[in-house]
Amino acid sequence: MKAAIFVEPKKVEVKEMPMPKVEKPTDTIIRVIRACVCGSDLWWYRGIAKRDGGSTIGHEAIGIVESIGEDVTAVHPGDFVIAPFTHGCGYCANCRAGFDGNCLNQEPGSNGGYQGEYLRFTNANWALIKIPGQPEDYTDSQLNNLLALSDVMATGYHAAASAEVKSGDTTVVIGDGAVGLCGVIGARLLGAKRIILMSHHEDRAKLGREFGATDIVSSRGDDAVAEVMKLTNGVGADSVLECVGATSAIEQAGQVGRAGSVIGRVGVPQTEPASNQLFWKNIGLRGGIAPVTTYDKQRLLNEVLAGNINPGKVFTKRFPLDDIQKAYEAMDKREAIKSLIIVNDK
Repeated sequence: MKAAIFVEPKKVEVKEMPMPKVEKPTDTIIRVIRACVCGSDLWWYRGIAKRDGGSTIGHEAIGIVESIGEDVTAVHPGDFVIAPFTHGCGYCANCRAGFDGNCLNQEPGSNGGYQGEYLRFTNANWALIKIPGQPEDYTDSQLNNLLALSDVMATGYHAAASAEVKSGDTTVVIGDGAVGLCGVIGARLLGAKRIILMSHHEDRAKLGREFGATDIVSSRGDDAVAEVMKLTNGVGADSVLECVGATSAIEQAGQVGRAGSVIGRVGVPQTEPASNQLFWKNIGLRGGIAPVTTYDKQRLLNEVLAGNINPGKVFTKRFPLDDIQKAYEAMDKREAIKSLIIVNDK
């Protein structure tokens, strides 16, 4: 089978790999239909994070179940599924608490290989999300919406949930990448009345408004903080979604939040902020790895199926699997908000 692998910084390629097999009773094998490139993939693509050469890549996909282990009863061969990156078991303390992204029974190394024709998926009985019907029952845009539920939409929603966004809130979203844009959707779903998106790119700001942003702040640094404070009558926001991960972004979140607000952060942090400004303003900081399966099952799949949200619009360029290098380059050069990978036909 074909699968994308990491060669070295700035270089990925497709090569023939052995077909995956069911290795444990809780495994499934999935024929991947669509996958995509994540902003976090750029960390190792750019050489910022380490990754072993020759390792398979990707952690977001939708596909068809090909075969199952003997303990898998929730899905069957032929089922159409969302394959999230979190692989929650569903029964450990963390999964039961609603944090399947921190599952205590995740298999090391399971978060990879989605950008290939077939995928061995662990903890499949609970972690997979079954989609009604088959791929051919959905339009192209609907398939993209479903793919977004494997990570980016759930991660944006996690930022809003972690920030405790509630009805009537004024919410600031820091970051206009795919996660930040999905954070706008998440804030709207949770009832935010005013959503201020900090965006420096016209195409992303336009999509942010379509998703529900009421205001766009395009300035940077202290000027951006001043503009947010002006928009909030000098008070600051009730909730802040930090979707970048840079230390400066977390510190900026503390500057634009009002006293007692909560920052929901889902950007993988470079370092924890050294400033203690959060203490002096009684601002909370929480967030981390999104519990994808939990959110999809509780709400997000139904929202997509009902046509209430369209997170798949973050896929602004598409590529066949053989053009995986171009897909990564488009993300790296900010030519695409998020690159879609067409792996198999429906």
